[in-house]
Amino acid sequence: MRRLLKIVIRGAVQGVGMRPFIARLARDLGISGWVLNSEEGVFVEAEGAEEALSRFLRRIQSDPPPAARIQSLEFSWHDPVGYDGFEIRESVKSARPTVLVLPDIAVCEECLVDTFVPSSRRYLYPFTNCTNCGPRFSIIESLPYDRPNTTMKGFRMCPLCRAEYEDPEDRRYHAQPNACPRCGPSAWMVLDHDPIVIRDGDALIVAAYLLGQGKILAIKGLGGFHLFCDARNREAVRTLRERKRRYEKPLAVMFPSLEEIKKRCFVSREEQSALLSPEAPIVLLRERPDSDIAPEVAPGNPYLGCFLPYTPLHHILMTSAQFPCVATSGNLSDEPMATNNDEALEKLGDIADAFVLHDRPIARRVDDSVMFLFNKTRVLIRRARGFAPLPIMVRRDLPRVLALGGHHKNTIAISLGRNVFISQHIGDLDTPEALSAFRETVYDMMRLWEFEPEVVAVDMHPDYPSTRFGEEMGLPLIRVQHHHAHLASVAGEHDVDEPVLGFCWDGTGWGTDGTVWGGEFIFGDWKDYQRLARFRPFRLLGGEAAVREPARCGLSLLLETFGEAAFDLNLPPVEHFSSKELEVLIRMHETGFRSPLTSAVGRLFDGVASILGIRQKVSFESQAAMELEFCSRGSRRNYEYEITREGDLLEIDWRPMIREVVQDLVKGKSKTAIAMRFHMTLIRAGLEVTKILGHDRVFVSGGCWQNRLLLGFLVEEAKGIRVYWHQRVPPNDGGLCLGQALVAGARHPELTLTQNFP
Repeated sequence: MRRLLKIVIRGAVQGVGMRPFIARLARDLGISGWVLNSEEGVFVEAEGAEEALSRFLRRIQSDPPPAARIQSLEFSWHDPVGYDGFEIRESVKSARPTVLVLPDIAVCEECLVDTFVPSSRRYLYPFTNCTNCGPRFSIIESLPYDRPNTTMKGFRMCPLCRAEYEDPEDRRYHAQPNACPRCGPSAWMVLDHDPIVIRDGDALIVAAYLLGQGKILAIKGLGGFHLFCDARNREAVRTLRERKRRYEKPLAVMFPSLEEIKKRCFVSREEQSALLSPEAPIVLLRERPDSDIAPEVAPGNPYLGCFLPYTPLHHILMTSAQFPCVATSGNLSDEPMATNNDEALEKLGDIADAFVLHDRPIARRVDDSVMFLFNKTRVLIRRARGFAPLPIMVRRDLPRVLALGGHHKNTIAISLGRNVFISQHIGDLDTPEALSAFRETVYDMMRLWEFEPEVVAVDMHPDYPSTRFGEEMGLPLIRVQHHHAHLASVAGEHDVDEPVLGFCWDGTGWGTDGTVWGGEFIFGDWKDYQRLARFRPFRLLGGEAAVREPARCGLSLLLETFGEAAFDLNLPPVEHFSSKELEVLIRMHETGFRSPLTSAVGRLFDGVASILGIRQKVSFESQAAMELEFCSRGSRRNYEYEITREGDLLEIDWRPMIREVVQDLVKGKSKTAIAMRFHMTLIRAGLEVTKILGHDRVFVSGGCWQNRLLLGFLVEEAKGIRVYWHQRVPPNDGGLCLGQALVAGARHPELTLTQNFP
C-alpha cells in the first residue's frame, strides 16, 4: 500500500549533508518525493510502500550524517499524490527562522586525503571541504543555508565542482562552500606590504620556513586572523608578547599532530577525544617536565592550551613546519580579532613580519573555543568555534528574550521557543573596538534569525556597557542580578527549573545591598532567588584598583583580621606600599571612601596570594588566583573558620583562617602547603553551610569554578551531596546570558510588575 509521509526535522540539520543523505536513502528504498531546506528546518515529503517509508523514517533517526544534531522530528501520514522520482528542491523562506545554524567544523579525514595526495586536483589547496566538514557559521550571511546566502556567493563553481555539487552519490553533493583552485578562494603571501606571487599551498610552505627562522606571521584562518610563531623559540615568543602587548597571559599552541602534543603534554583518553573532535577546541593539558615549549608561552602555568590544525590551510602550514607554533588571536591586547585583510594589514602591521591572506570573506569573527576535562566531562572556558551558535535546549517555551550578558567574557543570547541560542565569545567590553564588536554581534544575531525581542535582559550593574546598550533599545527591560543569572545558567544547562542551592563564587557582581557580591550561597529557580549565606565582606581598597593590585586585597584582609597590628608583621602586602600610600589606604579602609565591601571569593584568592608573596599586581584577570592554585600541594587539612549569623544570612568568617595563614608563614611553613589548606578551607566551610541549610545537592557557577583544584575538592568532599557543574557553557561570565534569558523568560508574564525586579 502506497502512502505519503510528511516529515519536519529540526536541529543542526543544514550544512551537514542532511538533504543529500535523505535523497540517497529515498532512492535506495524506492521512495519518491522531495526534500528542501527551510529556515525552520528540513522538510520532506516521501511517497512509497508503507514498509519502505517506515524503514526510511527509522534510518533518518538512527543513521543521520555525522555532524547532524536532530532536536525534533515530526511526521504524519497522508494519501499519496503521485510523485515521480526524488529531488532536492530549492529552499523556501518562512515567516521567521528557527533552524539551528551549524558551527564551523574541522576538516574531515577524506578531505585531508584530497589535500595531501599529489594526484588530487585539490592537492595543497587550503580551502578543501565537503558536506561533512568545513566552514558554516563564519560564512553564513542569511538563512536558509544555501550558497547564495554565504560569503562563497562570489565564487562561481567550475564545471568539475558543479558536477560534484549536483551528483547525489558524491561526498560534495550540495556542499555549499565547495571549491577548488580553479574556481574557489585563494591564499597568498604578503611580505613588507608587497604581495609575493606565491599562492595557496606554496605560500603556506614559505610561511612555515619563515616561522622556523623566528619570524612572526599573521595568518587569516576560518573566523579571523591568528598570530603565529615558533613555540620553542624563546626570543620569538618574547617578541610576539612585546609587540602584541600581552605580557604574561598564556598563549595557545597549535601542534602538527597528536603525537607531537603527547611528546610535550600528558593526554588522557578523554582529552585525546576532545582534541580530535570535529569541534577541535583548545584543550588545557598538563605539560611534561621535559617539554621544549618556551617557558614564555605560559609563564608559571603547568598547563598548555593545545590544539590541532582544523582547516586544510592550517594542516598544510603545520605539516610543512613540523614543529609546534604559538597561534594566538590576531589582535592587540583587549581588542577583537581582525577578520579582513585591510584591517589586519593596518592593525597587525607592527606585530607581524609577514602575512598570509585569502579572499574568502569572513561573515563574523569566531575565536577558538577553550576547555579542560574534569571527571571525564568537558568544561568550556570559552565557547566559540565548534560550539556557537548551537543552542541550549530547555524544558519549556520562552518568550523572545534578548540577553546581553555582562562586562567580562561577554556573550549574548536570544531565545526562540525552547532554544536559547548563544553567540560566539565576544570578550571584555573595555575598548571602543570591543564595544563595536558587541553591537555587531547583537544586530547580526537579530538579523540572522529575523529576531524581534519582546524583552531585553541585562545585568544589574548600571555602568556595564551591555546594560546601557539594553537601556537604550527602548524595549521592556529586566535587570537580572549577576549571581542569580549564574545560578539559572547552570541549573538551566542541567534542565532544572525548580529551586536549588547554588555556590556562586567569582570576582565581582553588583549586589542588591550596595556591596560587591561574589561569595554567595543562593537558593532559587529561574524566576526568583534568596541569598542564604555569604563569605564575610571586606573592603576593596580603591575599588577597581584592588582588582588590578591584589596587594590591596591582602592589606584589607590583614587590617580586618589584625587591625593596625598588621603593620608589625612585615608581610608582603604591607611592604608593597610606601608609607604615604599606606596612610591613604588606612583612611580608605576606615572611611570606606571608594572602597566598597565585597564578599567575593575571587578577591579572597587575590588577598591570600598577596599575603603569601605570590603576586602583588596582575597583568590579566585571575592571574593571582591561578598562581595560587598552581602552587598548591601538600596536606588537605583545613584552617579554622567560623560560621555566624548576620541578620537573615549565614556568614563564613575567614579571619581565623587568615590568622593561621600568618602563623604558618611566620613559622616558615611552605607557601604550597598553605595554599592547599586555603583551598580546602573554602570547600569545607561551604559544605558545612550546605548541611546547615539542609540541602543534598549543589549547583556551582562563577569564575572560581574554573579552578580544577577547588572543583575537585568539592566533588571529593561532598559526601551525600550531589554536585552539578557547567559543561556546555562557561562557568565564568561567558555563561551569564543563558541565565539572563531564563530569568527574563520566567518573569515575562508579570513584566509590568517585575521589569526592575532585582
